[in-house]
Amino acid sequence: MKIPRRIAQTLMNSLKGGVVPRIGLPYVTVGRKAEIDALLHDVDIIAGGGASFRFIVGRYGSGKSFLLQTIRNYVMAKNFVVVDADLSPERRLQGTRGQGLATYKELIRNMSTKTKPEGGALSLILDRWISSVQQDAAAGAGLSLTDPGLTPLVEQKISAVIASLNEMVHGFDFARLLTLYYRSHVSGDDETKAKVLKWFRGEYATKTEARQELGVNIVITDDDWYEYLKLFACFLQQANYAGMLVLIDELVNIYKIPHAVTRQYNYEKILTMYNDTMQGKASYFGVILCGTPQCMEDPRRGVYSYEALRSRLAEGRFSGEHKDLLSPVIRLQALTLEEMLILVEKLAGIHAELYEYPQRVTQQDMADFIEIEFGRIGADAHITPREVIRDFIEVLDIVYQNPEVKVRELLGSGGFAYAQNAVQEESAGEQFAEFEL
Repeated sequence: MKIPRRIAQTLMNSLKGGVVPRIGLPYVTVGRKAEIDALLHDVDIIAGGGASFRFIVGRYGSGKSFLLQTIRNYVMAKNFVVVDADLSPERRLQGTRGQGLATYKELIRNMSTKTKPEGGALSLILDRWISSVQQDAAAGAGLSLTDPGLTPLVEQKISAVIASLNEMVHGFDFARLLTLYYRSHVSGDDETKAKVLKWFRGEYATKTEARQELGVNIVITDDDWYEYLKLFACFLQQANYAGMLVLIDELVNIYKIPHAVTRQYNYEKILTMYNDTMQGKASYFGVILCGTPQCMEDPRRGVYSYEALRSRLAEGRFSGEHKDLLSPVIRLQALTLEEMLILVEKLAGIHAELYEYPQRVTQQDMADFIEIEFGRIGADAHITPREVIRDFIEVLDIVYQNPEVKVRELLGSGGFAYAQNAVQEESAGEQFAEFEL
């Protein structure tokens, strides 16, 4: 399969750096079929007017972010709007210093569509919506787009969209801003359009500032930013999108919050989001949160420390060797050795094509590499796809730059200890973390 050079380079750079590439994932996707199928079932529910909420749980480097990006690319191709953000000490779900609002800002900044997958799609979505309404109104009335008689017909159609939002929490103000954006678009008032976009992005600090610039007496805050995501989902469906998917990674940053009360407020926000989606209070709306087993299950600091969430999310008595992928929590299992072998085969082909050299790493070399990686002490419990991928790309780089080096000799050398060190360091780190807690 021919891969564009730009995509191949991005794949190699990202994977060697231990991060998930935003493009080119189908070229290296291996395994996870059951998990992907389960999440795509949720996507169908969302497109039908429902809502979904999932946790993806796995160790660092196990493929959580990779799975998240795979789903992201798929749903954008299905005409969904995707917003995504990584939590951090500055971005939480709830905070006393604007951390919740910071997460909302990051989500809206990363708003992506099929035609604008890199983010920043808000203005494009609004302009496309207005253009679509104008074209529908013109076609229905047999008028041209420049006919003065078209304006009242367009406003009538826009009023129908706005009326459907008015019944929702904060829907009246949201609809009012949409109307203002439309009128600014028609009149060519780019300054007012920019101010409306600023409001939608949550960048007005005070109600006074918003009232002076836009005439509205409300701003998006730490307490209500989630309500505006639900409003966006309903509006996007009216604007001919299939729905909205919210992807939030690094849930571990809530687990790391030192203050118990602040952690509980964040878990309470998760509970609100979970209840809304499960009880049908949200439409065309899906949420996926990613975290580690520890940040989920720790009884003192994890998600399960909040009893209302633990009782909803903890596995039942019949789980065990059988995976229930219809439950709210999807636990990532380790890739099999066969799946890892297929993955390194793909990487070897992409690397040789990118750097334009005849592939020197044989099937036997790849099998030996997998055997060495997973044969190290502690590998069965600690090694992850991220570490295996980085090691293998390192092997490919060395072999490419040093044609005289034999792969089998390199794998057997004492200097090839990166994976072993990584496994031992991670094991020690986890033991230290448990001691510290």
